[in-house]
Amino acid sequence: MIRALFFDVFGTLVDWRTSVARESAATLRPLRHDLDWLAFAEAWRARYQPAMEAVRSGARPYVKLDVLHLENLEKILPEFGVSNLPASARVELTRRAWRKLDAWPDVVEGLRLLRQKVLIAPVSNGNISLMADLARHNGIVWDTILGAEIARDYKPSATVYDTACAAFDLPPQQCAMVAAHTGDLQAAAARGLKTVHVARPNENGQGKGEAAPSAPMNLAVRDLLELASVLPS
Repeated sequence: MIRALFFDVFGTLVDWRTSVARESAATLRPLRHDLDWLAFAEAWRARYQPAMEAVRSGARPYVKLDVLHLENLEKILPEFGVSNLPASARVELTRRAWRKLDAWPDVVEGLRLLRQKVLIAPVSNGNISLMADLARHNGIVWDTILGAEIARDYKPSATVYDTACAAFDLPPQQCAMVAAHTGDLQAAAARGLKTVHVARPNENGQGKGEAAPSAPMNLAVRDLLELASVLPS
């Protein structure tokens, strides 16, 4: 019996690509910058895994994802010809871009229905305040917020999944990781969790996402509404 569902957030629950593009444009256009906003969002996101790997490898201590997002922004601005952006504007852009990500259409209702059956929590690489702001932006109600900041490490490190199960006092076999990324789910499975793949075929652009898992999963669904319909009470 599954008693808790843990959710990846970026890409699985929220559309980071078009949301970051929109908020970046809203912030930088008044400062007379005109960029390829989707390319800007993609370049910013492309720095995500390398930045976290420095923490996972032990090359630097754990820092919140907000810090990494800001550092990554400072690296990509010159690539798009943006110079002399004040520090306050860089901080504001980072906060605005990553805390106003819109949920996919099925997410809010799907999570509401799932919460009637089991405990639900994000197990994301995003820090707690970031997850709280995304929840408020989209009207999502969690039982708690778990993930990287609790574990002081980033997925797919084993400790992130282990600490999530421990927080609910549940053995891993009574917990399931829900994600649109096969690698995240494989890492969770290695810690004994059940796995649910959610199709997000357009996460990285049209047809540039996982329409299906590339490895065996306990369950694969088209969206959270389908998951809510098949998950036993």
